[in-house]
Amino acid sequence: MHIHTYNNSCRISLNKEGLCFGVLDTETTNQRQTSEQEHSDDFDPYTCTLSPGMKIVAKEELHEDDNIRRQALKQFREWISKHPSIKKCRTDSLFLLRFLRTKKFSVPDACEMLERYLTIRQLFPQWFSKLDVTDPTISEIFDNGYLVPLPERDDNGRQIILSIAKNFDPYKYTSVQMARVHSLICEGLLDDEQSQVAGYVYINDESGINMGFASLWSLSDLRSMVKCIQNSTPMRHKETHFVNIPQFANRIIELGVSLLSDKLKGRITVHKSIDELKEKIKPEILPKEYGGTIPLDDIIKDFKLKLLQKRAAILSLDDMCIEINKDSNNTLVKGLKDIDGGLVGSFRKLEVD
Repeated sequence: MHIHTYNNSCRISLNKEGLCFGVLDTETTNQRQTSEQEHSDDFDPYTCTLSPGMKIVAKEELHEDDNIRRQALKQFREWISKHPSIKKCRTDSLFLLRFLRTKKFSVPDACEMLERYLTIRQLFPQWFSKLDVTDPTISEIFDNGYLVPLPERDDNGRQIILSIAKNFDPYKYTSVQMARVHSLICEGLLDDEQSQVAGYVYINDESGINMGFASLWSLSDLRSMVKCIQNSTPMRHKETHFVNIPQFANRIIELGVSLLSDKLKGRITVHKSIDELKEKIKPEILPKEYGGTIPLDDIIKDFKLKLLQKRAAILSLDDMCIEINKDSNNTLVKGLKDIDGGLVGSFRKLEVD
């Protein structure tokens, strides 16, 4: 099914997954654009699914109300339609609200984040494209329980994501495969409105980390990935908890943390034990193996089913396109070039010396 409305020079298509894509259409006549413009909001009727309590959080923390949301979505779509490099992009409300809510309804900041999000998908397809839950390796890593979104939220309504280092074999899998699992799970979560507002909490159990992790990521790739996470991924990162870090792994963790912004560094807590973690995270929302009630295997199976249901929608993200060339003015492209010429270059020089 394809339904088309027109917004300036933008054609809106509703694909079979129900996702709206804006596509530049320079052949459309001005007359048709004008006649269809009056109904530009009708192609994606939006119904807010937030609870009354979460609507209050959205208002207090993100400045969101019905009027602001409506105006911001309209401005966002107009910006996409006029962007000279964006050739195709999702324009449905849930997708655009990822960015608006992360940036507290600053439309310019949301536009910049979307530009970065589209750019990293083009620059690093090995990390962000063809995210298929039926891919044998991705499926195996997920089934092993390396990275698992938990079904129960904390008292603030935030989504908890648990990482268990011992369930990832760095001698069998690569950093690219690790990144693809992270990307797939994030895309499976990002359209959830409560998570868009309340944000995410990360728990990293490092008790099984081994020396293979030390050489898993190059410094260049690590810096690029961190830059992608904190500047280009539309998620409200609220808390990060590390637990059971072996002595030898402290330097590995410290390197990753050193690359984060001061804001995200301030949201990191290190715990010596699971018992200490439970003073901050309610045990009942954790898997049974950590003191909760639901076995980890059951949690994995339930979320994998959700990913299978969203498989077509996640794969269709690859249809999005932003034009990039070596002379691009895109700020992210420039930033990544600066990385290669800066600290990473110095690091390589030290290695040679």
